[in-house]
Amino acid sequence: MSEGDGGGDRERLRRWRLVLGGDRADGTGVSLSGDDVRMDGALERLYGAGEGEGRPRPGRRGAGLGDSAPSVARWLGDIRSYFPSSVVQIMQKDAIERLDLTRLLLEPEMLDAVEPDVHLVGTLMSLNRVLPDRARESARAVVRKVVQDLERRLANKTRSAVGGALDRSARVLRPRRLADVDWERTIRANLRHYLPEHGTLVPERLIGYGRRRQAVKRDVILAIDQSGSMAASLVYASVFGAVLASMRSLRTSLVVFDTNVVDLTDQLHDPVEVLFGTQLGGGTDINRAVAYCQGLVTRPNDTILVLISDLYEGGIRDELLRRVAALTAAGVQVVVLLALSDEGAPAYDHTNAAALAAMDVPAFACTPDAFPELMAAAIERRDLREWSERQTAASAG
Repeated sequence: MSEGDGGGDRERLRRWRLVLGGDRADGTGVSLSGDDVRMDGALERLYGAGEGEGRPRPGRRGAGLGDSAPSVARWLGDIRSYFPSSVVQIMQKDAIERLDLTRLLLEPEMLDAVEPDVHLVGTLMSLNRVLPDRARESARAVVRKVVQDLERRLANKTRSAVGGALDRSARVLRPRRLADVDWERTIRANLRHYLPEHGTLVPERLIGYGRRRQAVKRDVILAIDQSGSMAASLVYASVFGAVLASMRSLRTSLVVFDTNVVDLTDQLHDPVEVLFGTQLGGGTDINRAVAYCQGLVTRPNDTILVLISDLYEGGIRDELLRRVAALTAAGVQVVVLLALSDEGAPAYDHTNAAALAAMDVPAFACTPDAFPELMAAAIERRDLREWSERQTAASAG
């Protein structure tokens, strides 16, 4: 075995030692030193505890993060020093779920120590009504950082995809005036009619720019389920809502609901305000929410309703289906997203999803990166069944 191979074996054993915990008797024969000891300690305090009991496993050294905010804040600082941001976010999420640290998030020093991410924002949203004043500003700072990061990642892509779709939807055939001819698209569409012997092209079909009779080309209504499982979807939808609302060619409304319906359209300029205006948890009355959205529709053929829900209906199911059928019959483009997140295949009501699919309203999960293209497809009224199949396959994978 070469010296290089020996070094590779030692590194593999070292990594296994960090994964397994324990000591030299764990079979790896590896002793830790330096930062490895501190990394191992940070992992042991979280993953060395019994399932949800906060007690050490038999034969293991003591584990747990303790009950004080300063202790947890120090641990959060440690893991940010030793692990990349993506791993830190997973460890934070596991700590909140395994060791019941939710109550400690009410402490400002805890919020100052965490690595902001979408899951943490969801947890803070669930605590919104009980956050003390001294923690509220720290919570807002956490939420604002996540929102700003998402806007940087998603805003340009959304404006480009949606803006392009709006332009394409405004194209008309047989333009009446020469000034309305889109020569570039006309030439591309008629290349097969090029006459080489004459060195010219004879267009059979002209493509023109649509006459802008109205500044607003589409109405978009985002209706978002506030049940606890939809937290990540609510965060992403709020950011997308703000981006869409910034486009003058769209009239964007945002509605959140549980058993009640709250219209947050007037807060769309600031997604942080939107998120702090929500209340995660409680029951779900999708029928009531769709009824409210019906009242917002003034131009059915130019309206896109995006319902983001796991479809577990606590209201009147038959009435909900009748309302959706009436909206689509009137010309509204209805899109149902079971989730708007990176979490993969969500839990949802399969019976209601099948009933909607029978009305040509497919229900499927969508990743945030795919949402701009989805909106472009909806604006152009493309068949979304292909979308549903592709997204379902991606979620299952």
